[in-house]
Amino acid sequence: MLCLQSALLPLFPPISNRVRTRPRWISRASTRCRSYSDVHDAVPSTYGAENAQWLSTELQRLRTNQKSEGDGLLLTRGQWCWVLQDHDHYQFKGEMKFHNTTKRFELFIPEVSAKLQLLANVSLDSVTSSVKILPRHKGGNPPPRPDGNWTAYITRAGESTTIEVLVDIVSNNGDSLTGLQTGVVEVEYISYGPHGRTRHMQHAVLPLHYPEVSSNKLIWRKAEGGAFVLPIHTHILSHLDDPLQVLRKYVLPHAKAGDVIAIGETPLAIMQGRFRHPQGVRPGVLARLACRLFHPTSSLATACGLQVLIDIAGRLRVVVAVVLAVIARVLGSRGMFYRVAGDQARLIDDVTGTLPPYDQFITLGPVRVQATVDALSRKTGFEVAVVDVNDLKRVQVLGASQGVSHRWLEAALRHNPAGNADEQTPIVLIRKSA
Repeated sequence: MLCLQSALLPLFPPISNRVRTRPRWISRASTRCRSYSDVHDAVPSTYGAENAQWLSTELQRLRTNQKSEGDGLLLTRGQWCWVLQDHDHYQFKGEMKFHNTTKRFELFIPEVSAKLQLLANVSLDSVTSSVKILPRHKGGNPPPRPDGNWTAYITRAGESTTIEVLVDIVSNNGDSLTGLQTGVVEVEYISYGPHGRTRHMQHAVLPLHYPEVSSNKLIWRKAEGGAFVLPIHTHILSHLDDPLQVLRKYVLPHAKAGDVIAIGETPLAIMQGRFRHPQGVRPGVLARLACRLFHPTSSLATACGLQVLIDIAGRLRVVVAVVLAVIARVLGSRGMFYRVAGDQARLIDDVTGTLPPYDQFITLGPVRVQATVDALSRKTGFEVAVVDVNDLKRVQVLGASQGVSHRWLEAALRHNPAGNADEQTPIVLIRKSA
C-alpha cells in the first residue's frame, strides 16, 4: 500500500536567556489566517485559502463515515490556519463546527475539552503546549467564560454552532521548533438529549514539517514494462489538504507530457477525512463475535475494525456476508465475505496500518474515487489513478482516468516503489520511458 506521510520557517537570530512557561495568546483580531505563500514559496497551502472550497464539503464527506449518525451530533475538523510562526513559538487557530443532524430533536453540548499531542524527531523536553477552546455561537451568547470553562449549549434540529480552538506551542529554551512533525488536536465532547448522555471525540491533524520541493534529489527507478517511477515525498497529509493543491505543489513541477500520477488509496482517504479513532467506535455484539472468524492479521479481526465496516455497510449486509462466507468456506470457496460486504471491506486499515499519527486510527477506504481521478486529470492535464499496493506484489487499481492502461500501471507498481513503512511518499509519478 502506498504510504502517507525543510525547515520552512524563516531564520531568526538566536534569542538567549528567554524562558516561557505560559502561552502568549494573540488577540483574536490578529489571528489572520495566512496562506503559506506569505511565508515561503516552497510550502504547500495546507492552511491557505486555496483549500477553502475543499473544506466547505467536509461535513458531506464526514457523514459518509457512518451509515447511521448515532445520536445526531457531529463535529467537523474544520478550517485551520497558522497564525504565528516564530522559530521558537507556533500558534494555530481552528474553527470547528458542531452540527445537529437530527430533524426534530434538540441536543445539548454540556462539556467540551481539548488536548494536544506532538510528534517530533527530537526530544520534546523543552517544549510546552496548550489548547484553548472559545465558543463562537451565533449572536455571541453565551460568551466565552473568563476562566476558560465551557458553558453548556443547546443546538436545535438542523442547526450548527462554531468553536474556536487556539493551539500554542513554545520552546522554553529558545531552540527552534523545526524538529516537530505534526500536532494532533483531540477535542472531546458530551452529547446529551433523547438518546441519553454520550461521550465523543474528534481529531484534527496539523502538519508542522514540510519537505523542500527540489529536482536535485529526485531518484527515478526502473520498473517493469520499461517504465520509470518516481516516489514523491510530501508532508504528512491531513483533512486540510486538497488533493489538487498537493499535486500542484509536489508533482506537477516534475511531470512531463505522457506521465501518469498514481495516488495511494490511504492518503486519499485521509485527505477526505475518512479515519476514526477506536475510542469513538462502539462495537456491538455482531462485531465482537464475527471478528473472530477473520485471519488474525486482517483489519477486520478486531471488534472496532469490523464495527467500522458495519457502520458503513450496515448490519444486515454484514450478517449476510458472514453467513454466505461460512457456507462458501465449507464448500472450498474463499473471498465470499469481501464480495458481498463491498469494496470498503478490503480497504479498511486497522490501527498500525499506516504511519504515525494515523497508526492510532482506523482508516477507511476513499469514496468517489472515479469522480476524483477524472476531476484531477481534467485540472492537471495528466492521467491520474488511485491504487492500493502492498509488499506482496498485489496492485489494485481503484480508479483511473480514461487514458490509463490498468495492466501497464499494475506492472509499473508491482514492486511497490513507494514502500510500505514510513517513507512518506503517498504519490508515485510514472513515466513510460526515461
